Amino acid sequence: MRVDGASRPRRIALPGVLSVLLLPWLLLGCRGAETPVYTIQFVAFDAAVDLSIVGKLKDDAQAAAAEVEQDFLFIAHATNPWKPGPMTRVNELLPTGEPFAVPPSLLALLRQAQALSLESQGLFNPAIGHLYRLWGFHTKEPECRPPPAKAAIERLVEAHPSMGDLYLDGIMLQSDNPAVRLDFDAIVVGYAMDLAMENLQAHGIRHALINVAGDVRTMGDRAGRPWRVPVRRGSGAGVLGILDVVGDMAVFTSSEYARNFIYDGKIYHDVLDPRTGYPAAGIQAVTVLVEGSAAVADAAADALMVAGIDGWQDMAARLGVRHVLLIDDAGTVHMTPAMAERIELIDPRADVAISPAIGGAGDGAAATGVPGT
Repeated sequence: MRVDGASRPRRIALPGVLSVLLLPWLLLGCRGAETPVYTIQFVAFDAAVDLSIVGKLKDDAQAAAAEVEQDFLFIAHATNPWKPGPMTRVNELLPTGEPFAVPPSLLALLRQAQALSLESQGLFNPAIGHLYRLWGFHTKEPECRPPPAKAAIERLVEAHPSMGDLYLDGIMLQSDNPAVRLDFDAIVVGYAMDLAMENLQAHGIRHALINVAGDVRTMGDRAGRPWRVPVRRGSGAGVLGILDVVGDMAVFTSSEYARNFIYDGKIYHDVLDPRTGYPAAGIQAVTVLVEGSAAVADAAADALMVAGIDGWQDMAARLGVRHVLLIDDAGTVHMTPAMAERIELIDPRADVAISPAIGGAGDGAAATGVPGT
């Protein structure tokens, strides 16, 4: 290990509610008593959602899980920018330049996304929906086709769509940039997780985990033991290390392997750099550990990947994210000291560089914008 002094699947909701699996487990708690752990699985955001609830009877766990599932499906429908619903209606009205009332299902998410975009200096930018469509990332399975024409990409980049082009006055929204098209894919799963944890707490649940395609939000612990969260290698194949997580935490990864297409031997992934219009370059994957907000973790992972190998530390400091693991194109694993203390590396071949510590107030200190408030 050396010290270095230098500086997702995209998801669209499936129609209908798929079957829910309720799997009871009994764990031996720290006091020797058997503690029930129920793992419930359903599908939302075009991914399997695993919800583990600790210390509740079966009927209570089922009731809480059913509400979480309905909330996930509702949010997935409301925020889908490519199928009829509240989000598509917003995107139809924005180019008119006229004010309109934001659907209540989108208002809190819009505010939080706008705050995070400002904090990230626009590297997290949900206003570039037209770029996502141009690249073909609005479909469930991106086609293996040539990348868009350079001129088409440049036209959209030169229009500078940003969250700063949105003017929100109470519930009234308007934009003066017709190039803005909202797509909250890079934050909505984390946002849904945060709402789900609020719901579980309202049911008296204090220990739970939600896992969506490897992105995780936790509360409490697993019957006196830490939640064990794997971190993948840069290729996405195999596990690089394990994070022991306890408490109100979120672990999110942005990567080139989660959603992409390959053309002429080159990978084109869906973490787009708003400054260039092309997929972020130089980094295979970024994993962040953030306290208190999965939405912040979701957005921060994208912003750090876009910031690149020369800018990720400054961006982490801006967002108040101290626990970062980044894998560059050469396969080197860059970690902040805080992350190095937390992760158990299981790949003995990993080439690790420890970066300087990230300053700031602490994890997720900026723009947490608690949903539902």
